[in-house]
Amino acid sequence: MPETALPAAAASQEAEITAALATRSVVLVGMMGAGKSTIGRRLSARLRLPFVDADAEIELAHAGMTIAEIFASYGEPYFRDGEARVIARLLDGGPAVIATGGGAFMREDTRGRIRGKAVSIWLKADADVIMRRVKRRADRPLLQTADPAATVGRLIGEREPIYQQADLTILSREVPHEKIVDECTEALHIRLCGERAEAPPDKATPDKMSVTP
Repeated sequence: MPETALPAAAASQEAEITAALATRSVVLVGMMGAGKSTIGRRLSARLRLPFVDADAEIELAHAGMTIAEIFASYGEPYFRDGEARVIARLLDGGPAVIATGGGAFMREDTRGRIRGKAVSIWLKADADVIMRRVKRRADRPLLQTADPAATVGRLIGEREPIYQQADLTILSREVPHEKIVDECTEALHIRLCGERAEAPPDKATPDKMSVTP
């Protein structure tokens, strides 16, 4: 099926974003289940940039071991050190859209690298949305607990103050993926190009999109 052409105004906006990024990347951060990989793939296609999933790169570096297997075999500290090295390498690789694991942004050195070489987007999802999404999968090592919902609540409490340091915040919710991509694109354009486009009220409300000064 041929690729659907974007309206001229949208194509122009996305070209302006890519030009303004120059050598920087767009990095998606947030909790497991927030949709970083799903939205990242679509956003990369929109911006005509490569997409990279940091977790997939880590698995590749470990001869195809899954993230859960790496956790089980080597422990979380080992995994986090490797994750930081992979993200540093990806940020040095030129402009791309990069999806990170939920804990990656917790490291101060990784946040510093992202701040220097990328624009970060926090896909913010509430606990109910996360649980609906992650319960379909059994490969989340941090959720191998007696009470996964309580674990998600604890992680949200620990991580959200750090995620708030991202450049942009977009609410991840149960709407069509392209709507979230639209909001990411608009927020990037505002951040990078300094122009606030007219937006429908449901897109511009503070709880769905915010631009960090």
